[in-house]
Amino acid sequence: MAYDEFLAERVRRVIGSRCGISEKKMFGGLAFLMHGNMACGIVGEKLMLRLGEDGAAAAMLEPHVGPMDFTGRPIRTMAFVEAGGLERDKDLEGWVGKALDFARALPKK
Repeated sequence: MAYDEFLAERVRRVIGSRCGISEKKMFGGLAFLMHGNMACGIVGEKLMLRLGEDGAAAAMLEPHVGPMDFTGRPIRTMAFVEAGGLERDKDLEGWVGKALDFARALPKK
């Protein structure tokens, strides 16, 4: 599955030159890792977020957000944000920031 290159560029701009960030193709898309821990990524046209169980549960209450589900079983620590929730740069910055904050709190790999 291809991923939205324009969204990938927007995420790169949000991340900027933060220390410890790398990119890796995974999940049929593109993932952004912080110190080896996946923070967020792009699958198709959706932004994938790693937020932890509490963060993902809170995100589900927001418009355009749904569970990340590859196998028929949602992953409780992850969420997808659809394009409608990413139209404004401010919204994208907020979502990516939450994912980076979560990944930053994890032990470095």
